[in-house]
Amino acid sequence: MQVRPLDGIRVLDLTNVLAGPYCSYQLMLLGAEVVKVERPGAGDLARGLGPDPALNRDGAGASFLAQNAGKKSLVLDLGDGADRALFEDLLRGADVLLENFRAGVLDRLGYGSERLALFNPRLVYCSISGFGHTGPMSGAPAYDQIVQGLTGMMSVTGTRETAPQRVGFPVCDTTGGLMAALAINAALLHRERTGHGSRLDVSMLEASLSSMGWAVSNYLVSGVPPEPLGDQNPTAAPSGTFHALDGPLNITANQQRQFETLCRLVGAAQLATDERFAERERRRTHRAELNAELNSRLATRPAVEWERELNAAGVPAARVLTVPQALEQPQLEHRRFVTELDHPARPGQRLRVVGSGVTFDGEAFAPPSPPPLLGEHNAERHQLARRWAAAATEESAAS
Repeated sequence: MQVRPLDGIRVLDLTNVLAGPYCSYQLMLLGAEVVKVERPGAGDLARGLGPDPALNRDGAGASFLAQNAGKKSLVLDLGDGADRALFEDLLRGADVLLENFRAGVLDRLGYGSERLALFNPRLVYCSISGFGHTGPMSGAPAYDQIVQGLTGMMSVTGTRETAPQRVGFPVCDTTGGLMAALAINAALLHRERTGHGSRLDVSMLEASLSSMGWAVSNYLVSGVPPEPLGDQNPTAAPSGTFHALDGPLNITANQQRQFETLCRLVGAAQLATDERFAERERRRTHRAELNAELNSRLATRPAVEWERELNAAGVPAARVLTVPQALEQPQLEHRRFVTELDHPARPGQRLRVVGSGVTFDGEAFAPPSPPPLLGEHNAERHQLARRWAAAATEESAAS
């Protein structure tokens, strides 16, 4: 296997549940050595989350297994003197400290930004929180759905009759984690150029608003609030979900040429010259009528047939799949997106986890080991701290 871009980078990970673990999982896939520091007894809260009660009791809940492959687990009690001393040894050798506590928690433990810089002036210290560590909401608790509601994304999800609705996956957690991973990589490059560490303060609220695209930017520019349109694209028509013979079909005929091709292939070429639909803005105005015309013709054939024919003609189209169907697509197998690993809590069983969706010089990076059991690497914690310290000393001297 080729060298990964973050090989040699050492990440001390104090995070729980999703936003932080998702961030450190991306760093691990890129080659970083990630050591999770977990609380005695329960560890990461996600160890008890998932659809299988037995796995939850074993501290290997599905929510934990999904985001923690390839990492090491140390159990440390930061209220214990010996454990604090070991934690501080790890800090001296770490490149990155990652946490997603509420603002002020790490300070109360005695590890605020200024003290961390005394231990390690080259440290990249990244916090992920609901609202950031400054401002009037900095101390407020936050979960994904709380942030979804406060961004306005729930107000534009669903239809006028059903909104507000929660997006069907923890989009704010994952967006916050991705933004943190991006910022950490930038800070590591900055350190390479300057020799100095950084303090990164990632707000899930702001990261999520930044990711909302036209729903936010169009309002800022035009002053027109976005409205929920269900499965329709507010910027173009026909663009959204339609109804084939056996199920839903997404079509995005956003360009004039694509619209004309679509009309011809469904056997309704006259729609392209109908005064209600001939121009882009008029198609948006008469969206409901146009969709009805198209649905009446699309309903004559299965979705997979339309998908093949429309795509071959340059009109983007695809079936609407379930999650199981999506994961079985040959495209994902070709790109080695899903990896099978030994199940950490059930010997003889296999565990499947996803990658990042990025190939590096043609290679898709997979986790090198299963998710760790709680405290699995405690026996080697002193050797780990010494190795990190030696590597940091060598790197500091070289710089």
